[in-house]
Amino acid sequence: MNFRRTASQTACPTGVAVIAFAFLLASAYLLAAGGLMLFRPGLVGMAAGAVLLSGLEVAGPYMFLLIAALGLAISWGLFHLHNWARRVAALAAIAGIVLLIPRISDDVVSLRVGRLAWAALQMTVRVLIVFYLYQSPVREAFEAS
Repeated sequence: MNFRRTASQTACPTGVAVIAFAFLLASAYLLAAGGLMLFRPGLVGMAAGAVLLSGLEVAGPYMFLLIAALGLAISWGLFHLHNWARRVAALAAIAGIVLLIPRISDDVVSLRVGRLAWAALQMTVRVLIVFYLYQSPVREAFEAS
């Protein structure tokens, strides 16, 4: 498997770079929070990852580190236009959509408009990520590299 690109290969599309950077930021946050939870117990609570982990944060700091490592791999793969990273990023976004369903249902029943709006925004962004990653020009950019 060749991980080097030549100058003739396509550059990373802007949208892909934005998605990769979002994965990188989320991974850095989870890595920092998980590291602090391990090395300075009590400094950071598990609720620090609730927005990104959607319930998986109760598994402890190792889940923070595992998801951070997955996010870093996805980010690296997207920046380098590896097709596996496009597929895994889409699967991660779909998993995030599925994990948001109980939160949205609870917010509708409880009439928490602010939380519902935030969860709806998160779901919209994740749907847009999946939609964008499967557009023809984006797929072609990944297949060309």
